[in-house]
Amino acid sequence: MTDVPPPEETAPEGIDPTVPAAPRIWNHWLGGKDNYAADRRVGDQMAAMYPSIVRLARADREFLGRAVRHLVLEEGVRQFLDIGTGLPTADNTHQVAQALAPESRIVYVDNDPLVLAHARALLTSTPEGATAYIDADLHEPGRILAEAARTLDLSRPVAVMLLGVLIYIDDTPTAYSIVRTLKDALPSGGHLVIAHSTSEVHGAATEEVVRLRNERVKPPMTLRSGAEITRFFDGLDLLEPGVVPCNRWRPHPSAEDAEDVDEFSGVARKP
Repeated sequence: MTDVPPPEETAPEGIDPTVPAAPRIWNHWLGGKDNYAADRRVGDQMAAMYPSIVRLARADREFLGRAVRHLVLEEGVRQFLDIGTGLPTADNTHQVAQALAPESRIVYVDNDPLVLAHARALLTSTPEGATAYIDADLHEPGRILAEAARTLDLSRPVAVMLLGVLIYIDDTPTAYSIVRTLKDALPSGGHLVIAHSTSEVHGAATEEVVRLRNERVKPPMTLRSGAEITRFFDGLDLLEPGVVPCNRWRPHPSAEDAEDVDEFSGVARKP
């Protein structure tokens, strides 16, 4: 990662730094430097009207780490398919997994050109494991699975990670169909990990900041209820504590009193 925000004139080919982008805004909230003035401006506007948005982004990232650690240490998972990678920051899926089990194999999927530019340069692997990158859209689950099979053995347990990406599928039946395709490809012992924005905690305040965000940033994001998010796990065995605000999913003792965020998460196992 760089120490200062990248100058606008050095934006990679195909990237317009004057148009705010969701992965770069998220990177800004996480304290990263891979963002431009337009991203910081919109991100700061959202944070000013809804201060918990930064805490939500960081709670989501912390959930990723706890979920991966659980899957590696308690479930024996050594393969991860992380769809909607986002810009690399600290404690990416491969870093958490391979620190615990160096033989872990991780496939990242994203279709943002800046994400892919950084992923190729920054997301490395241990010698014992493997890390691969797929330039693909979540609307193409069959293609994602086919390309992931070059690195992952889909006959053995795989954890499919869908953190902050299903919000970009605005049609809910289509979102369920995509997730069903991914679930069907999982063998027994495979896992599904989801983090998804909602408005069940802060209600109208969350809905208003999302409305503002959707006026300025593409693609738009869609909030779903806890019940709708839970339905993504149909046919799987939800691990305790079920679908909850991501800061409530097996939190560290020091974080147990944290205020709930409008990002629900869950982890489930295929029986």
